[in-house]
Amino acid sequence: MAESYRIGEAAGLLGVRVESLRRWEREGKVRVTRTTGGQRLVPAEEVARLLAERRDRPKVTARSVRNRFAGVVTEVKKDGVAATVEILAGPHRILALITREAADEMQLEPGMHAVATVKATNVMVEVGE
Repeated sequence: MAESYRIGEAAGLLGVRVESLRRWEREGKVRVTRTTGGQRLVPAEEVARLLAERRDRPKVTARSVRNRFAGVVTEVKKDGVAATVEILAGPHRILALITREAADEMQLEPGMHAVATVKATNVMVEVGE
């Protein structure tokens, strides 16, 4: 698991420009650390926090990869045999229901980079009358 992201990686995951993250750092909106060489690193939990805060303001993206959504895990809830995993991938919020065993094996935690792969060919939602 990535404990932190280089500023360019974090910007890509958040769907913003590097300059925006630098400004947010100056304004105290995001916590950033630096390497011994002075490069900015954004902690994974900060990326997850920012994604969760921006959830209600989806951005339109210019490109899309069919059926694969790379993003960041923002929440993992486990019960007896099942787990729900929320991944924010650009403007998309994906909620996956998986086994608790799978979540444990992958050691899923907020802030982790993950890819949600959608294999459904048809999704229908109906409301009873």
